[in-house]
Amino acid sequence: MSTAPKIWTRETGLVEKRDVWTAMKRGFRSRCPRCGEGKLFRAFLKTADNCSVCGLDFTPHRADDLPAYLVIVIVGHIVVPTILWIETNYTTPVWLSFAAYLPFTFFASLGLLQPVKGAVVGLQWALRMHGFDENPPDGIPPV
Repeated sequence: MSTAPKIWTRETGLVEKRDVWTAMKRGFRSRCPRCGEGKLFRAFLKTADNCSVCGLDFTPHRADDLPAYLVIVIVGHIVVPTILWIETNYTTPVWLSFAAYLPFTFFASLGLLQPVKGAVVGLQWALRMHGFDENPPDGIPPV
């Protein structure tokens, strides 16, 4: 660790403003959280190495399992009340229930997984998490 004291000036406090909601909306649309133009993904869940328009490096993101957990919560909050409402108010055969609920749950989860991951990457960029900060603290090795 560096023992030299940091001297704060007006210039050290001037950093790029990053709006959290704008970055998350851009990420949700699978676009670069900085410029909103370049593609965020090169495959279904693989982020591109960098933005083709502004050059933002996407490699430091650490979305890990958070998008999957969020998708489970979102889809669960839609599917479970719907199932409970249908099953308490109507009498449906079991085969019809499985034929309707399982595919809906599967496709809703698949449909939300990439947008939610993009929003998580946008959130990390906006909050300068992990390697998205221009000036990382001294003494912390890169991940």
